[in-house]
Amino acid sequence: MNTVSVTQARSNLYDLINEVAASGKMIGITNKGETKAVLISPEELASWEATLDVMSDPELVRAIKKGEEDIKAGRLVDWEDVKKELGLEENVSNKTIKPRKKRS
Repeated sequence: MNTVSVTQARSNLYDLINEVAASGKMIGITNKGETKAVLISPEELASWEATLDVMSDPELVRAIKKGEEDIKAGRLVDWEDVKKELGLEENVSNKTIKPRKKRS
């Protein structure tokens, strides 16, 4: 993580915001040589919040670990078989649907 002093951050705030927004990287802001704050993009913050939400649910963490164990053990079900079992073979494509961005 790159760091800048509070004085540099104050003088270059707009540039730092644009850099974080464009790159997705974090920038630490230091005071007397110690990082006191971190500038991150809203997308990165949302990602961290989602991860914390998942990791704070013990049941969900157990289910993820079980799924990873199932994958390692080869206990898999083919997507085409799932669609057939659910009667979705004609209604569901193989494409991933990207979520729409929220409007502010």
